[in-house]
Amino acid sequence: MSGGSFASAWADWPSTPLPSDALGSDETCDLAIVGGGILGLCSALDAARRGLSVRVLEAVAIGERASGLNGGQVIPGLKFDPDWLLEHFGETRGEALIRFGAGMADCVFDLIARETLDVPHERAGWIQAAHSEHAARAAELRAEQWIARGVPAKVLSAEDVARLTGARGYHGGWLDPRAGVIHPLAYTRELARAARKAGALIAENTRVVRLQHENGAWTLAAHGGHTLRSKSVIVATNAYADGLIPGLAQTLLPLHSFQIATAPLSEATRASILPEGQGVSDSRRIVIYYRRSADGRLLLGGRGSMAEPTQAQAWAHLEHAAKRLYPSLGDVAIEKRWYGRVAMTFDHLPHVHEPERGLIVAAGCQGRGVGLMTALGPRLVDYLVTRDAETIPFPITPIRPIPFHAFRNLGIGAAIAWYRLVDMLER
Repeated sequence: MSGGSFASAWADWPSTPLPSDALGSDETCDLAIVGGGILGLCSALDAARRGLSVRVLEAVAIGERASGLNGGQVIPGLKFDPDWLLEHFGETRGEALIRFGAGMADCVFDLIARETLDVPHERAGWIQAAHSEHAARAAELRAEQWIARGVPAKVLSAEDVARLTGARGYHGGWLDPRAGVIHPLAYTRELARAARKAGALIAENTRVVRLQHENGAWTLAAHGGHTLRSKSVIVATNAYADGLIPGLAQTLLPLHSFQIATAPLSEATRASILPEGQGVSDSRRIVIYYRRSADGRLLLGGRGSMAEPTQAQAWAHLEHAAKRLYPSLGDVAIEKRWYGRVAMTFDHLPHVHEPERGLIVAAGCQGRGVGLMTALGPRLVDYLVTRDAETIPFPITPIRPIPFHAFRNLGIGAAIAWYRLVDMLER
């Protein structure tokens, strides 16, 4: 995710610069990690704690892309419900995926506490608000599946959603108390500090341009001519996959996620908007998600144009959504606008690949990147160390490019327009 020339609501977080461990001319390590986002840094922290020598190579600055610019919602569970996972993956794999998803939010908040990370956060739950009667019934079934598994989730009526969110127009929904919100830039940069403290070396502004397996080790060539030799490699670039791994970028559907933030709300307005501090995602096909920030702003996001935005008008659809949900906002100014790139997979599940032994790739967050990547990083490291495939809940699959991927922007643009229309007409 890249903010372009538009500053995010997180950019004002006070932070001293991270020391950058510049890559030397010819280094070696046990584990090289390409990508210094949440997945790469959680992997680095775990590997360094195991005693491995670790090198993280990040193409830009830590936190400059998706990990530091996302909405900061920490949502447990995968995109699909527990019963669906059991039906499609069978009991053994299905239960492993359910357990993994159930613990994703715990991994984030436990890590913040265990490492004493300086990260503003609140764990008040997550609301999925239903935009139609059909969606309200689906939310009830989803909540019941988690309740049956011991989660104290709650089915919400239209009145409950109105009380908890202050928003208009919802037909019901459900509340998952395991979830919460964090400051994503603070989290990403604090992960980097923790990983460095554990012994990992992190080089910012170091783009890997070539990856080659030779003589029993991996050679990574970085822009500028420096090289690194490593026993194993984790590629954690997600939406920023390029030609480093042949075919990987063609397995992903890159989307632009746009976000806005209001000026800090008055005490009176703040009391009526998300008074208990939950994060919210609605049930629309083109999802709108929102939360309050620690300094009292309303933050709201959703899918935007596939073109790079050049003026504030590109965020108009989110401003309309904010006023539709909260007419009380009146003339409250929109002070922050930013956007970035996220990656979806065709089957809406995260993908894990091992193109060659000792080279692991994971991508596709489906809107759950904070918890998913925090939980997945140590699992990837464990697999590389033990070679036990059961440590990774997702099946390790071949890289299979999406057919006609070159026309993805046309198809995605048409799909977004169609889904917006359906969402608008659905009741």
